[in-house]
Amino acid sequence: MPGADTMGDLYELLGVRPDASDDEIKRAYRRRARELHPDANGGDPESEAKFKEVSFAYEVLRDPERRARYDRFGPASFGGGGAGATGAAGFGFDGGLGDLFEAFFGSMGGPRTRRRGPQAGADAEVALQLSFAEAVFGAKKELSVRLPVTCPDCEGSGARAGTHPVTCPDCQGTGEIRRIRQSLLGQVVTSVACMRCQGLGQVVSDPCPGCRGEGRRMEDRDFTIEVPAGVDDGSTLRLADRGPAGPRGGPSGSLFVHLAVEPDERFERVGDDLHTTVHVGMAPAALGTTVTVETLDEPKPVTVVAGTQSGTVVRLRSLGVPHLRGRGRGDLYVHLAVDTPSDLTARQRELLAELAAERGEEVHAHDGVLSRIRSALG
Repeated sequence: MPGADTMGDLYELLGVRPDASDDEIKRAYRRRARELHPDANGGDPESEAKFKEVSFAYEVLRDPERRARYDRFGPASFGGGGAGATGAAGFGFDGGLGDLFEAFFGSMGGPRTRRRGPQAGADAEVALQLSFAEAVFGAKKELSVRLPVTCPDCEGSGARAGTHPVTCPDCQGTGEIRRIRQSLLGQVVTSVACMRCQGLGQVVSDPCPGCRGEGRRMEDRDFTIEVPAGVDDGSTLRLADRGPAGPRGGPSGSLFVHLAVEPDERFERVGDDLHTTVHVGMAPAALGTTVTVETLDEPKPVTVVAGTQSGTVVRLRSLGVPHLRGRGRGDLYVHLAVDTPSDLTARQRELLAELAAERGEEVHAHDGVLSRIRSALG
């Protein structure tokens, strides 16, 4: 096997600088792992080998002691020889790099008898409309979805009644085809899903007519959804094992329910708090009054103190949205808007002009009104 130094620089494998932080290394590894993962590349052997190299680099660099040793000695720190080399035993292994790789990724050689078995079904998504009150207080909702379900005729086996699937002759029931190739790390044995049986380890020679050998068929499914109190528009509920059934008896995937909440014209929701606006006349705001405020529970009286200005906010505790996680509720904030009258009668204009004159406030009232006020005060 070639020395580990043939892998190249570990920082270059991850695409980071040697002074990268732990978080940067972690993000870089996740990005590279997603790009190179065998499942994302159709089992491509080159991508799988590169994926293992990147994973090895991450395993070394994420550990402070191993990283420090690598920074000091380079590839020799994990078995390349030379001055200062500690060998693979420095990581707790007696063997060479192959033993270290095996500890990280499992055996790369030897017989494998594990069958992959039936694959799980894919996940499904559906939208559910809720009223504002249903989102706030929770509700039970009926939902009908068309999904693949286990075929009742063959009970998911895919085989006609009275027959059974047989062991795949290509993979001998393992569900995998093994390939041997030379890489930078020497001889590497990789496994890909068997194309003939799709990784199931079995083939159906006499398919079920109801599902054509797939082991599932489309049907309408009815669910009762428990919507918890406090959900918001855009929230998603995950129903495990309620999604599409897997082929050939595989377990079901998940059903993701995306919630769309209708707005309420009375309230604006901000997190678990609610905001509402109440209009108050100019005179009541100046003299003080009590107004009735709509809440999610029942109307509540709110005191408007004398001299209240437009934009004043009154906080009503625990009258908002129930906390989705934890106890208690948010608050209700009442925004008071003082309205200036615009449809005054002649007498009302006269009275306001008189009030302005008493307070020494300059107004531009109608000349006739002003003259009468001056005469009365003169």
